[in-house]
Amino acid sequence: MSKDTGVIKGIEQGRANCAYTCANQVPKELKESYRSHVKSFPMLVKTNGLGAALAFLFSKRDKEQGVYKIVGNSIVDWLKKDEKYKNYGLGGLSDLKSLTEGVVGINSPEYRALTIEVLVFFIWLKRFAEGLIEEESENE
Repeated sequence: MSKDTGVIKGIEQGRANCAYTCANQVPKELKESYRSHVKSFPMLVKTNGLGAALAFLFSKRDKEQGVYKIVGNSIVDWLKKDEKYKNYGLGGLSDLKSLTEGVVGINSPEYRALTIEVLVFFIWLKRFAEGLIEEESENE
């Protein structure tokens, strides 16, 4: 196994671990809504861009018992774990508001890289949101 393969595997494991933790922390009564929003968010990003999608989450953060805020915080939790995003001017990343503000100010290559990272993270987030809900319904 080459060094690059190990690094990629480590990044994927980090994404998977963070996504599992985020999806597993959602309160039981919000899991269905969380899954729905996690499934639709990547298309929102692809259609409108990451900045607009984050602004949407931020504007709705207090609706539906805060499920939008939970989705946004899932993104923040993952990005805080990766040092390279601090170099993008996201060093003060603490919540959905700081992420939304930070994305507005970054340059185009960084914006594209961040968009790709968020979309890749959501692959894992969708898998775990689906799996955890199905697991709960089987156990009931």
